[in-house]
Amino acid sequence: MLRQKTITESIKTVGIGLHSGNRSNLFLKPAPINSGIQFVRIDQVPQTLIPALAEHVSDTRLASVLQIGESRISTVEHLLSACAGLGIDNLLVEIDGEEIPIMDGSAASFLFLIQSAGITAQDAPRSFITIKETVEVREGDKVARLVPHFGFKLDFLIDFKHPALDKTGQRCMIDFDKTSYVKEIGRARTFGFAHEVEYLREIGLARGGSLDNAIVLDEHRILNNEELRYEDEFVRHKILDAIGDLYLAGHPIIGAYEAEKSGHALNNALLRKLFAHPQSYAIVQFDNLSQAPLAYQ
Repeated sequence: MLRQKTITESIKTVGIGLHSGNRSNLFLKPAPINSGIQFVRIDQVPQTLIPALAEHVSDTRLASVLQIGESRISTVEHLLSACAGLGIDNLLVEIDGEEIPIMDGSAASFLFLIQSAGITAQDAPRSFITIKETVEVREGDKVARLVPHFGFKLDFLIDFKHPALDKTGQRCMIDFDKTSYVKEIGRARTFGFAHEVEYLREIGLARGGSLDNAIVLDEHRILNNEELRYEDEFVRHKILDAIGDLYLAGHPIIGAYEAEKSGHALNNALLRKLFAHPQSYAIVQFDNLSQAPLAYQ
């Protein structure tokens, strides 16, 4: 049986939010079977559990934001991406602030935290969402779709007219039958443009951004002193984000994700359209590990 997983022990970290600039404490705790990934603001009374589900996404401006009532938690995608990469099904995420810390701008710190806490298989089968029919959403020249495929792979195209990005790969295809999330995706950092920072801060975003937690570009070059972690780190980070956004389906997806210039808003719209068409997917489990896609073995 392919089993659900949680972490073995509780673990804590501290950091600042990319957009809020506020410092917060983050606690990851084991959770029981079938509870899924849930977030809670421990600095608020009453404390409201927010399941990590697409229906609870309230804002997608440069981050995925979960919200129920007055309880709001921003920038959940990197932590969720790490959970997807390591196969974590059940987790309680406690935070005493409004935004998940950005750490180094990738999922690497969250991977380290989860691995340090340990991973425990639980006595319940893991459920998957298998794509039966193609589902697609578009907005202008942006597109995102889910396609039937026995596995999990992502094909992403970005199109930034910038000298530094033109020198790197702007398209990447990752097939997790053959590729390790930890090695090939998890270390890809978020990125932004210096000329946008002033405007973003005026609307309450990017207040915690720096060269320590993002790749920053001016009109001609990358401002960070260190080299890129991957030759195509920019598009790999977009894949990292997409994996986190897709994990808001509530279960791992068996299918192929294809996107051009997509972002958090279109990814959320894609999941909402998927669930609005029940004939396009099915919930499956695998009693025998050998029957599951290689990506999830």
